[in-house]
Amino acid sequence: MNNMEPKQRIICALDFENIDLALNLIKKIEAHIQWYKIGMELFTKEGPRAVEMVIKRGSSVFLDLKYHDIPATVEKAIFSAANLGVSLLTVHASGGEEMLEACARARDKIKNPPSILAVTVLTSLGKDSLKKIGIKSSPAEQVLKMGLLAKKCGLNGVVASPMEVSQLRGELGKDMLIVTPGVRLDSESQNDHARVHTPKNAIENGADYIVVGRPIRNAENPEEIAQKYISSIS
Repeated sequence: MNNMEPKQRIICALDFENIDLALNLIKKIEAHIQWYKIGMELFTKEGPRAVEMVIKRGSSVFLDLKYHDIPATVEKAIFSAANLGVSLLTVHASGGEEMLEACARARDKIKNPPSILAVTVLTSLGKDSLKKIGIKSSPAEQVLKMGLLAKKCGLNGVVASPMEVSQLRGELGKDMLIVTPGVRLDSESQNDHARVHTPKNAIENGADYIVVGRPIRNAENPEEIAQKYISSIS
């Protein structure tokens, strides 16, 4: 993935309450951004038509619903997502080995399958937060455990904060995709991400894609901010 153009590495998060707001942003930045993330908020409101809207405009969809359920249920969800034409989708690595293997089996039965990414540890969680849910490992340790599990089960890649990218790339090798939220330009707020880094550092450390939401979405000039992100990793 290292030969991708910078603008192909940015995934803009369409975290909106309706499809009209999402489309309004896309129209402003689509000359610069190829990828769009559709998450729980937009998909819950608009359903598959949000995915269809993006694909019809010639762009690519990262469906970020973080499936986490019994293996049979998640396996069926993989088929449904593939039928929508999404290119990337997420499942929770903490769903366990049987669930992740079911995801890989489903993908291997699909003619043009999406790449399946395992969410390792949410970027909003720090060491104290993990302790409160019974996980004694540090975020970095837990991310690596989940990443190695995803690789063992045959998934295509992982989602992790930029703080863990370098270690993951070294342990998972060059073929696993790494998608990184929690990136911010130096001047920006962390928002609710506990583990952040700059786009340039994330890419240099081995990330294939970076996910950007609020900095572009909330900007007075989204196109200008999108270009700044692209320039920062060029």
